[in-house]
Amino acid sequence: MNYKKKSGQILVQALIVSALAAIIIPLLVHLALTNLASSKNVFSNEVAFQVAEAGIEYYRWHLAHAPEDFQDGTGAPGPYLHPYSDKEGNVIGEFQLEITPPPIGSTVVEIVSTGVVNNNPQAIRKIRTQLAIPSLAKYAVVVDDNIRFGEGTEVFGPIHSNKGIRFDGLAHGVVSSAVAEYNDPDHSGGVEFGVHTHVDPVDPQPPVVVPTRNDVFLAGRQFPVPAVDFTGLIADLAQIKSDAQISGLYFGSSSGFGYHIVLKPDDTFDVYEVDALIPKPNGCISVLGQQGWGTWSIQDETMLQTYTFPANGLLFFEDDLWVDGHINTARITIAAGRFPDTPGQRKNITVNDNLLYTNYDGQDVIALIAQENVNAGMISADFLRIDGALIAQKGRVGRYYYRPPTQNQERCDPYHVRDTITLYGMVGTAERYGFAYSDGTGYQNRNIIYDTHLLFSPPPSFPLTSDEYETILWEEVR
Repeated sequence: MNYKKKSGQILVQALIVSALAAIIIPLLVHLALTNLASSKNVFSNEVAFQVAEAGIEYYRWHLAHAPEDFQDGTGAPGPYLHPYSDKEGNVIGEFQLEITPPPIGSTVVEIVSTGVVNNNPQAIRKIRTQLAIPSLAKYAVVVDDNIRFGEGTEVFGPIHSNKGIRFDGLAHGVVSSAVAEYNDPDHSGGVEFGVHTHVDPVDPQPPVVVPTRNDVFLAGRQFPVPAVDFTGLIADLAQIKSDAQISGLYFGSSSGFGYHIVLKPDDTFDVYEVDALIPKPNGCISVLGQQGWGTWSIQDETMLQTYTFPANGLLFFEDDLWVDGHINTARITIAAGRFPDTPGQRKNITVNDNLLYTNYDGQDVIALIAQENVNAGMISADFLRIDGALIAQKGRVGRYYYRPPTQNQERCDPYHVRDTITLYGMVGTAERYGFAYSDGTGYQNRNIIYDTHLLFSPPPSFPLTSDEYETILWEEVR
């Protein structure tokens, strides 16, 4: 009896184990199959991602060889399909490209690449990227000379000089110089750091350690750094003239002192011939020996005609030019010069009244490119705002010195002092920039705000750094 009882117990246990095995083994098999399928899906998804990336890299290569082809060499609209092979040459998937060419005036091209693998069509990965060629408008102020920013100057954006910088205002961007030290012409004494300040406490002189001045240089200062190719920054005026004559608007020499143009938000502009300039007040003379000194302010003018902005956005004037007004969704380059390029005959651009954008999101852009100087005249607005990229090829961006009254003599009073000038865009100047002087004349407050849109959406015919695209955005969208 004991034997039979034990035999029955073993049988029951065997039945229980068998039942459990019948339940567990299918679960284990299902789990294994699920893990295998999941692994295959993970692998397929990873391969699809690599295929999508291959599409991006392919079109980067394509643009390097054909920078202006946004139709994949087909001459027809996309999307564009390309097979993708493994290292043995077996086609294992494909990528689909959707190309959005740059808007007018921009260098930003958008590429969306969708990767698919043949063994798992549900494994789809999508990458969106933006490539762009940067322009040389990468600074709020770039100078090819020694420069001084006085008290009352506030700059939002990077500053660079190929020589020395004395900065006594407030800099929100990095201030850099191509020199380690220099002899500051604004004061006597030993050499100074390439970027230095006289805001109390005055910077020590080299070779001591450069102090941290977070009260002046909010983003720091760097020197020495590589020089900026200022020759590259200077747009080719002769080419702009040629392009304006072909498909823009070209104006030859006037019979007066030059032209005055007033930009309007309906994409038109009025052109006046300047007949007379405001004479200088009694006793108001040039005392610093500044070349071209004068009031640079209009007294009389004659209306000539109203024009529409040309499709290529280029306006060229072979004479001195005064500019003001207001644009709305326009992209234009206004240049003044005379050829052959002869010192003493070079042309200037003067802004005495506001020059404004409507939109500050990159839709509006103006470049003023002067062969010599970009000026604010003697009788300029007390509160003056200039929106645009200001380029002085051979001269300077700034204002002449108008001396203050002394001993009951009027001299340049009351125009020797102006209140506030705001520059929104960038300044490129061959010679020392300045809208104020150390004796308190000129604009008391000077605000310079860098327009970041200029880097990848510069004005027409503005120089680029190269023909090579760089990535400015990368994201997976699926």
